[in-house]
Amino acid sequence: MSADFPHTFVPWFRAVAPYIHAYHGKTFVVGMAGELVAAGRLSVFVQDLAILHAMGIKLVLVHGFRPQVSEQLAAKGHGSRFANGTRITDAVALDCAQEAAGQLRFEIEAAFSQGLPNTPMANATVRVVSGNFLTARPVGIVDGVDFMHSGVVRKVDSGAIRRAIDIGALVLLSPFGFSPTGEAFNLRMEDVATATAIALAADKLLFVTEIDGIREQIDDPESAIDTELALADARRLLASLPAPIQPSDLAFYLQHCVRACEGGVERSHILPLAVDGALLQEIFTHDGIGTMVVDEKLESLREAGADDVGGILQLIEPFERDGTLVRRERTEIERDVANYTVIVHDGVLFGCAALYPFPEARSAEMAALTVLPQVQGQGDGERLLKRIEQRARAQGLDSIFVLTTRTMHWFIKRGFVQVDPDWLPEARKRKYNWDRGSKVLVKKLA
Repeated sequence: MSADFPHTFVPWFRAVAPYIHAYHGKTFVVGMAGELVAAGRLSVFVQDLAILHAMGIKLVLVHGFRPQVSEQLAAKGHGSRFANGTRITDAVALDCAQEAAGQLRFEIEAAFSQGLPNTPMANATVRVVSGNFLTARPVGIVDGVDFMHSGVVRKVDSGAIRRAIDIGALVLLSPFGFSPTGEAFNLRMEDVATATAIALAADKLLFVTEIDGIREQIDDPESAIDTELALADARRLLASLPAPIQPSDLAFYLQHCVRACEGGVERSHILPLAVDGALLQEIFTHDGIGTMVVDEKLESLREAGADDVGGILQLIEPFERDGTLVRRERTEIERDVANYTVIVHDGVLFGCAALYPFPEARSAEMAALTVLPQVQGQGDGERLLKRIEQRARAQGLDSIFVLTTRTMHWFIKRGFVQVDPDWLPEARKRKYNWDRGSKVLVKKLA
């Protein structure tokens, strides 16, 4: 083991801890494209799902089988036929789909049964439950095309699924549904996953797919991935894209993410199956790795409340310990919590700042401006500063000031100028620590 390992592992694990706390007991529906299995990535993917399960996340896994069905058809000398992205399922294709689904379920259950020492599955116990949880109806004849045994989800037995995941099982759904008369219908994985997530009021819907996500410049395959799309922006983008024909089309998964959010699923994700650990990176890092569609902007900039006291204390404690910030007692923060502004991302507090007004001097002190180290440089500090300025203006103040020993240049770049400590309002000057020797910087509010 490297001597540096504890120094890298401990901060990383502590950084992940807020997500572990936030997601314990939550429900995630994961849609897995059949291409992931075809690429030989099933084993490591199942290991990541087992980690989520061990953390108390309730999981429903929906597998796709498009390439497996096409392979079965080719082996029988029967071609694959699609219309508008949906397979035309004749009797031969239905048999092939049933064979492919049975084989895949066997492989997935076997992967969850691994327990070799010195692997992520050691000591894991994941019980997989499958069943006839889906009622379906036929697609029928659309624009003159008879889809035969292809269907769409009519109803999800959410109660039965919920009972299974509540007792700790992982529910595995194949893209098959049955009519009240006992007919079987071949469904699309994306439709099943979306309908299931909506029926369960899931906290997340995650598609692990052939595409990397939605790029900021959709015409430039080299541009950065847009890690977060507000629902309104996703709707506008979807309206501007051609109707999807195949899974590699941008609108193919995006349409399901939009539908899920409109159905009450707060967050839906598009992740690349080609990236090892994409599921873990998306869930346990600030910006993730794919594209997330949210019903509103996930990052919330707001005034603090009593429930934020613990998060503020945890955020500022390391900076108090190294002397960057002056120590504040819990009782002081509880008393002054209404003065604080916080940035919360996916339920985790990432930054804070406080405003202490001195009306007689028509000024206010900005104190405890703090952003988590792992997300510094992404603009959260500037957003907090702007909100503090807005709050000061709303109180009719002419300026804000800060006292700092280490970050003077950051404030100077943002319009602050240094003044003598004698400039301070009398009430603040009496509390000034001359031994600490903090620099005083002021910014006029236009």
